[in-house]
Amino acid sequence: MSGAEVIEPTDLTRPEAFTQESLGWVPWLEPATAEELTDRQVESLVQPARANSPYFRLLADDPDILEARTRADLDIFHSKGGLPRAERELAAAAVSRHNGCVFCASVHARFASHYAKREADVQRLLDEGVQAEQDERWSAIIEASVALTDTPVRFGPEHVARLRQVGLDDTEITDLVQSAAFFNWANRLMLSLGEPEVPAGERGW
Repeated sequence: MSGAEVIEPTDLTRPEAFTQESLGWVPWLEPATAEELTDRQVESLVQPARANSPYFRLLADDPDILEARTRADLDIFHSKGGLPRAERELAAAAVSRHNGCVFCASVHARFASHYAKREADVQRLLDEGVQAEQDERWSAIIEASVALTDTPVRFGPEHVARLRQVGLDDTEITDLVQSAAFFNWANRLMLSLGEPEVPAGERGW
């Protein structure tokens, strides 16, 4: 991206709070257009529809890393068995809320609500933060995710013991660690490249 043009957003409405509403995302560097992507860059997206996202078009500047990142993402969040999808998404939402990544929190909070059918509980996480009251299982998942987010060495035997106490087996704990760790990294990448915006048609909510 060494020759990328820096964008100065002029008509940007930033979200005022964490939300489950769908948000846009505005890059600070000018990404290639979908038409300008090389065949290798398109291949690195894994899912061609990702070419519609300025975020992924920016990451396609290094297609080898993007492809590895995308395949890891899909393996972590879409693999069968293990931790239920709702709780993988809960971990991602909790990490994103703790890191202050409004865009990522909105995406994964929506997924958590969809798969768990617990929109009010997810919204309380967004409104009140990672210390918000939840049931024992969700509290243990959020606590472990936040410990990993602060620094990996904060996650210790006491977190594993609590997760086992609320019913997670070793495979599910591994899925949780991967979900939280992936988004702890992904948040920092997204936060360093751009910012969220309220889509023009939804301003005023």
